Amino acid sequence: MDNAIIIGAGPAGLTAAVTCAEKGLEVVVIDEYMRAGGRLLGQLYEEPNGNWWNGIKESNKLYKKAVDLGVNFHLNTAVNNIENSNGIWTIYTERDTFHTPSLLLATGAAEAPIPVPGWTLPGVMSVGAAQVMTNVHRVKPGERGVIIGVNVLSAAIAMELQLAGVEVASLTLPKTNQMTQDSGKPKEVLDSLLHVSHMAPSPFIRYGSKLMKNDFMKKFGVKFYPKKGVKMWDIPIQLRKAVTEIYGENEVEGVTLATINADGEVVSGSEEHIPVDFVCIAGGLYPLAELAAVAGCPFYLVEELGGYVPLHNERMETPLVGLYVAGNITGIEGAKVAAAQGRTAGLSMAHYAGMDELDGEIKNSIEWTEQTRDSAHIQFHPKIEAGRKKILKQWDAYQSNKERSVVTNRQGGIT
Repeated sequence: MDNAIIIGAGPAGLTAAVTCAEKGLEVVVIDEYMRAGGRLLGQLYEEPNGNWWNGIKESNKLYKKAVDLGVNFHLNTAVNNIENSNGIWTIYTERDTFHTPSLLLATGAAEAPIPVPGWTLPGVMSVGAAQVMTNVHRVKPGERGVIIGVNVLSAAIAMELQLAGVEVASLTLPKTNQMTQDSGKPKEVLDSLLHVSHMAPSPFIRYGSKLMKNDFMKKFGVKFYPKKGVKMWDIPIQLRKAVTEIYGENEVEGVTLATINADGEVVSGSEEHIPVDFVCIAGGLYPLAELAAVAGCPFYLVEELGGYVPLHNERMETPLVGLYVAGNITGIEGAKVAAAQGRTAGLSMAHYAGMDELDGEIKNSIEWTEQTRDSAHIQFHPKIEAGRKKILKQWDAYQSNKERSVVTNRQGGIT
């Protein structure tokens, strides 16, 4: 039996593994991908101080450190089921069955698709797939493409594609319908775009974004937003255009682009054809939390965190004894925040294993996570702090209800 098992070898899982191993625990990491790193592998961007954040280098450093500390990795291994019996977690995979008193779920996030007519054509992919092809496998997704969906993730990846010599003809919106919802409405999209405006090379754009902080200016900005878009990194960001169709015989040949009004409605007769050889769809990310559901962990819908997240506290503990969560399973944030959460989870797991005098380190780690969040270069959700407070409020309510139930059962003679 292993002291600790971690499912997920992304920034949270790798950091937790290193932390546990440094405290003397025997650690196993399981991941379905062939290589450790998770979403770190595709990340490449310039930080405000001019340094480049290279996710591949960061993941390699963490992986090597974990291996040197004796962490046992099972990559290319999918987890089919987890269950708890008498305080021991059993993890089932296609090859082996593992047992541990302490289990961390660091499963990350998945992309939410946006349905667009023609999206089944070869050459249509998620924006994350284009990022992995380009940054990890060094394969261009195409020569010239369009990204449908304007958000923090797609804006950052568009820049990465440009760096790789791939032409991005446009970042534009999907046609508004019941499925696309806010992602097809210019004002809602402008909100998310403001959170990457600091990355724009143009001082005009950076200054203009500061004027968009109040609601009146946002409405004004959308109404008079140029129909040809505003360029960031020489890529047109078109909030008054929407893709109504992806077309081609046997593969992507182009998209039909139409002008939309401030409410996201298509202006009849404004359609034009844009030739491209690939299309990326960017619907955002949501927490990948199925295994927490299988384990029986309570969930709450917190839109500011990206969707349904398992209940947890600042120590990354869930209500289920010996079960921990860290990284994007707890809410959509960047790799540095995920790593900080992974350290906290690793310390909590070590404490649960019987190592005393870790409360100070855990407190410092929680504070470091908050500082990392506050200084994050990119925020995927503008109200992440409000989301974190909501889940902690739910945690307090859950614990209070649990304590009341214990008292009631005792008074009723139930033990």
